[in-house]
Amino acid sequence: MSNIPAQPSKSLFGAGLLAALAASLCCVTPLLAVLGGLGGAASSFAWLEPYRPYLVALTVAVLGFAWYRHLRPAPVAADCCAVPTKRSVMQSTGFLASVTVLATLLLAFPYYGAKLYPTAKPSAPVSSTTGAAPVWQTRTYRIGGMTCEACARHVESAVQQVPGVQSIAVSYDQATAQVRFDAAHAQSAQVESAINSTGYHVLPSTTAR
Repeated sequence: MSNIPAQPSKSLFGAGLLAALAASLCCVTPLLAVLGGLGGAASSFAWLEPYRPYLVALTVAVLGFAWYRHLRPAPVAADCCAVPTKRSVMQSTGFLASVTVLATLLLAFPYYGAKLYPTAKPSAPVSSTTGAAPVWQTRTYRIGGMTCEACARHVESAVQQVPGVQSIAVSYDQATAQVRFDAAHAQSAQVESAINSTGYHVLPSTTAR
């Protein structure tokens, strides 16, 4: 008879990691879209956002049970001469700790993911052949589909590439983007198209001044 505690199965590790990944996909995907040039794929997993609290709870429950099985006291062996069963690498404390750390990083991604975005280079100033002064406009766009700050950084990155755009500030909390651009070289429709290309979408009631 073995005199070591029962070890958590591989299925527990897999379930914990999958739940953690699913909970963070809505925010991981926008970063992958920017790095890989996937465009509209950014919002592919936005539908998971309402289920995030349940996925987080599932991750905690699965990994908590795995740690319980790993750390619970071993039953007393009936045979004093029993040879302890050798643990595999995947049954070691170090491996379970690694899985737990990885799952924690995935669950926390929405809180630090925006900092991982590459610095977007603003579009080069458009020179006027007529020497006319810039016609600056500031418009506020309502955006649907954003689920975290990483989504906001994705929208900023896309809009900054539109020629004539001077600045953009995207608020995830308010679901808005305030864009200042030279109307002589950029049109509101171009800005909307850049936002929509990220996979999120401009909602009605855009305001201008």
